Amino acid sequence: MADKATSENPLVQAQLDRLGTMSAGQDKLGRSRLRRLLDRLGNPERHLAPVFHVAGTNGKGSVCAYLRAAMEAQGLRTHVFTSPHLVRLNERFRIANRLIGDAELAALLADVLDAVNGDETTFFEATTAAAFLGFARHPADACVIEVGLGGRLDATNVMSGAAVCGIVQLGLDHQAFLGDSLEGIAHEKAGIAKAGVPLVTLDYAPSIAASVAETAAAASAPVLAKGTAWDAQIIRGHLHYRDTQGKLVLPQPALPGAHQADNAGLAIAMLRHQQAVSIDETALAQGLAAASWPARLSRLAQGPLTALLPAQSTVWLDGAHNPAAMAAVIRHLRDELRDGERLQIVMGLLRDKDAHNVLACFETVDCAIRTVPIAGYEARDAQELADMAGQLGLQATAMNSIEGALRDIARETDGRAGKVLITGSLYLAGQVLRANDEIPQ
Repeated sequence: MADKATSENPLVQAQLDRLGTMSAGQDKLGRSRLRRLLDRLGNPERHLAPVFHVAGTNGKGSVCAYLRAAMEAQGLRTHVFTSPHLVRLNERFRIANRLIGDAELAALLADVLDAVNGDETTFFEATTAAAFLGFARHPADACVIEVGLGGRLDATNVMSGAAVCGIVQLGLDHQAFLGDSLEGIAHEKAGIAKAGVPLVTLDYAPSIAASVAETAAAASAPVLAKGTAWDAQIIRGHLHYRDTQGKLVLPQPALPGAHQADNAGLAIAMLRHQQAVSIDETALAQGLAAASWPARLSRLAQGPLTALLPAQSTVWLDGAHNPAAMAAVIRHLRDELRDGERLQIVMGLLRDKDAHNVLACFETVDCAIRTVPIAGYEARDAQELADMAGQLGLQATAMNSIEGALRDIARETDGRAGKVLITGSLYLAGQVLRANDEIPQ
């Protein structure tokens, strides 16, 4: 699914309009075009502060959030590049701890697009080049960079070095680009491995771990896996972490869900197995407690959308769009439900996602599903999704909009407060945040 963006700022929108005329289409993987572009820009990727490079299927953004929060708690200036954005393109770029402003974003995009110079580029390649250019222009202590798609051929992987690399949970997603084999996907993700740079990973099934190890060995990168080099688990409301340097008892991660023990642990392991910056235990603790990452089991505030529901309703927003991510969300929310309480689900899903197995995750919870379109994207028809859910024995109704779905929940529940999950796509999550007047900062 191609990235896209619009901006309310005319200077930024003018550059996005230019970018639209330069598109190389759906070819997302491969770095030759980007290397040519970076050459014309003076190779800013060679002039970055120490890089923390994060790949994986689910949890990349959460790991980046923990890394950023710990570095900021330590007082470090940190550049961050993540994707996708939810509401504004600016969300992808943090320069020295601050979200980029419209004027600087427009200028960076203009410089990048001027350098395309008759060649082609893609949305992600151009924004990656803009991030590297902006990061090279501003001093910082570290850069946190999230892989966009895969790893080996991802645009962010033009960097020749890093302070440390990390790989989070691996699962099936983007099969059109990465294939249907978990071992093959592991090989692609581990393609961020760099000579002599620690590659910190989770504890994978043996065949997947073997694929990661083989790829890392070919790059001469040491692998530091959970369960051998480090470990982390939540016990009685604290994160217990250990490695060869010792044991830490830290606050429970601020981001909800049992799976955050892995994400937070991986971030800590990355920080403790590199030499570029120093992060003390106090900063680690403060970072875990302060990390935030919108649309990852986040609670919506009172706003125009939540006002459509009965007072005191609890509304979660999560961009889960593959079976592994959705299963983690449902595991967490099952524990939040009272006996006999039904979870109200509003769901939209892009056409290239595994709808059957995502929907199957709802079989483990008492729920009522309302399917919705995702305006502006190649999404599955709401009625098609509802029919697929019905074939699984789930109660599902197709709705025309998020607002309509929420009004229907209020009507069907007789105005009683309950628990609502809006999920299925980060693009849908972005539309929800905009409609509820919650713009990520």
